[in-house]
Amino acid sequence: MGRIPAEAVIPFLVAMMLASGVANTLLTKYQDMQCVLNCDDPDPKKRSHFEQPVMQTLQMFVGESGCWLVVGTYSLVRRIKQRRAGYSAVPDSEASTGDSSPTLTPETPIAKALSIKSADNRIPLTGRKIFLLAIPACCDIMGTTLMMVGFLFVAASIYQMTRGALVLFVGLFSVVFLKRKLFAYQWFSLVVVVLGVAIVGLSSVLFPDHLAVPGSGKGATDKTSITMAFHTSMRSAVRVAKQAKSPEAIRSIIGVVLIAAAQVFTATQFVVEEYILERYALEPIKVVGWEGVFGFSVTLVVMIVMHLLVGRTPEGEGGYFNAVAAWNQVIGFRPVLVSSILIMISIGGFNFFGLSVTRTVSATSRSTIDTCRTLFIWLASLGLGWETFKWLQVLGFALLVYGTFLFNNIIRPPIKRWAQTAIEEPAQIEEPTNS
Repeated sequence: MGRIPAEAVIPFLVAMMLASGVANTLLTKYQDMQCVLNCDDPDPKKRSHFEQPVMQTLQMFVGESGCWLVVGTYSLVRRIKQRRAGYSAVPDSEASTGDSSPTLTPETPIAKALSIKSADNRIPLTGRKIFLLAIPACCDIMGTTLMMVGFLFVAASIYQMTRGALVLFVGLFSVVFLKRKLFAYQWFSLVVVVLGVAIVGLSSVLFPDHLAVPGSGKGATDKTSITMAFHTSMRSAVRVAKQAKSPEAIRSIIGVVLIAAAQVFTATQFVVEEYILERYALEPIKVVGWEGVFGFSVTLVVMIVMHLLVGRTPEGEGGYFNAVAAWNQVIGFRPVLVSSILIMISIGGFNFFGLSVTRTVSATSRSTIDTCRTLFIWLASLGLGWETFKWLQVLGFALLVYGTFLFNNIIRPPIKRWAQTAIEEPAQIEEPTNS
């Protein structure tokens, strides 16, 4: 069978990356909006909605662990093809390029996500060294959980745009810890990104969307009590929001701050991953799979421990760490269950197709595509009536796009001397592999 040209597959990969990425964010917001208690009460403020960010973190790692299904299927199909051709199976790291199958040759875009780059002199990441990936997985846990909490208080587009602060923290951490050099135009682009995030946050404060916070009256958050400093401060912030003269605006501030703070952990995850993978070799999709396994294991253990310590107490009833309540809400309400399954599928698909795009085209292309994802999420949220249009948000989004594109050398710097530097030594930051 003839080989399918890479040019014919790339549009499909890009479309699937966009579709799965947009679906993941919208499904997560849809899940947050589902009523799970007092749903028949005529007073909307007495209804409680699905507010389980820890459970949502767990389901994200289940989706990432699903990458092993792709790895297993790929390996199984290749072995079957090799047996039919009369060859014995060979390990992934020693696979040759002789198979002419349109989906199994390492030259095809999908196969590139399942292989290590040729002429790679790094040490294979095997044995106990695999546990190094538990470090970025733990950073992912903190970052994702903070983002899920912040997502409860803001619209989907505000959530996605605020995540643009990631470029700032990854750039700074790369300079401090990886000893990378940023040029003047890149520092300028980071300032533009910060300004864009600030304007997006300001738009959510000046023009708060009550539609984005369906559980603004009474939810699980005001029942949660925990001795840990992290959750105590979170609980205090929520209490302040509920007692404020303009609670919607305060909730927007809390949401934006939490999402922006989460980018510190995500940036740490990126830098640690880059540090590890500069020294050890492992297929990109297996990196995601292992982080999914470690993240799921750690999150599950923490959920059980916190349920025993906090969730069973009267103050913790129905809160973030009541694992039994979270599980009952997932399996007891069909929309929550269906959205959970779809979220796990979409995050797995987004990781796989994103890695395929990165290995086939470039990380810069992936960054550009992910910016388009933000636009589609915004348009979909407006179309679904989940938020209202704000001109100030348009300005913030434009600055985010400009700063990100400038940093990744997609557009030319505004100063001629900067432009020459960009041509001589380009630099870029890859987008996150998770939601």
